[in-house]
Amino acid sequence: MNMLKKIFLIIAIATMVMPVAAQNSKSTPIDKVVAVVGKNVILQSDVEIQYIQYRMQGGVSGTARSIKCQILEDMMFQKLMLDQAEMDSISVSDEQVDAEIDRRVNMLISRSGSKENLENYFGKSMSDIKDELRDPVEEHLLQEQVQNDIVKDVVVTPTEVKAFYKSLPTDSLPMVNTQYEIVQIVKRPPISIDEKLAVKDKLYQIRRRILDGESFSTMAVLYSEDPGSATKGGELGFVGKGELAREFETAAFNLREGEISEVVETEFGFHIIQLIEKRDDMVNCRHILMSAKVSVESLEAAQNQLDSVVRQIREGNITFEEACKKFSDDDSRNNGGHIVNLASGSNFISIQDMQELESYYNEYKNLSFVINRLDDGEISDPVPMTSNDNKDAFRVVMVKSRIDAHRANIKQDYDMIQSAALQMKKQQALEKWVKKRASRAYVRVDDEYKDCEFRYDWDFEQ
Repeated sequence: MNMLKKIFLIIAIATMVMPVAAQNSKSTPIDKVVAVVGKNVILQSDVEIQYIQYRMQGGVSGTARSIKCQILEDMMFQKLMLDQAEMDSISVSDEQVDAEIDRRVNMLISRSGSKENLENYFGKSMSDIKDELRDPVEEHLLQEQVQNDIVKDVVVTPTEVKAFYKSLPTDSLPMVNTQYEIVQIVKRPPISIDEKLAVKDKLYQIRRRILDGESFSTMAVLYSEDPGSATKGGELGFVGKGELAREFETAAFNLREGEISEVVETEFGFHIIQLIEKRDDMVNCRHILMSAKVSVESLEAAQNQLDSVVRQIREGNITFEEACKKFSDDDSRNNGGHIVNLASGSNFISIQDMQELESYYNEYKNLSFVINRLDDGEISDPVPMTSNDNKDAFRVVMVKSRIDAHRANIKQDYDMIQSAALQMKKQQALEKWVKKRASRAYVRVDDEYKDCEFRYDWDFEQ
């Protein structure tokens, strides 16, 4: 693999985007050692890789020289943490490294369309691509562990949060979008035994075809309802114990390589599983997922029941909160029916945050459209929804209250300001650690970079 292809592979894995421009570049970075931290070296090509990544992500502030100086110092900081990991005998297991490599590679495969597309681009087998990534991924996990250890005891008190807020110039405080407090009542109609039996029978027919010689991967592409794995022939990549549904995990770990399970039921539906490979406490397997669907009659009954509930609330016969406790089938009833902002854990969410969540979670889909049409205190008519486990349902929602767009302040946005104060204090802890640790470590920088304006006071060896 030539240098530029390696550069773009590492960038792609780090940023989870598919490389598109490696073939168009006409030069290869000239390599030399530009810094040494402890036993760890930094090459000119390492700096160039990060600089290319920065420009690909739209970074434009500063001159090329100042940006490369900043990149070099960031890399020196990372190498300093690696040096600390060695001194403290910190290590990560092969299983941790394998899991992280598989997670990142699987993301790339989903972006590229197939494992073959990724292999064809880089001109290497998947095992060779993973081998290229082993060292950088292991280093990243070690650095992450050291950094977590440095800041693990950092906390901020309410007094510190207030002092942080007062120190900020008013015009530097961000604008906060309009936030909505949204509550819901959900009816999840049950799936009949007949529907479940029909799906199980179909899966057993597919299993028989595979046992008779048809390809499991082909059957997964044709029939599996798992969008994350179907296009990859049902392959999940290596996962460890505790990462899978309990019933799925039990079946997968009890299979021999190449063996196909009986039909397994989980909260997500029904599966047949084929074990590809087992490594200690990790397995790589394929599966075909099919879920039983709610009947039209059950959906109509749920919609009619919610119509009745809405009518009672609008007529004042019952409050929304009382109706939620009495009729909702969703766990949100334990929180007054609130739809929680997953990013902040708050009961308030902006339309922009909601639209972001819609792209990841079924239960948020089309919710922003419904909310945009409601006034405060207004209840929607029943609207169809799909749960995160891909089940059809109906819900009604109400905008309980809203906070209009405003400049951030400590009364309305305490959690956000607290988070910013905590991040600043963690950064200060890291800077203090670097200043103390760098003065004791062997650090040498090439003459080309000695005039850089570094943030930290590095004690360079001559």
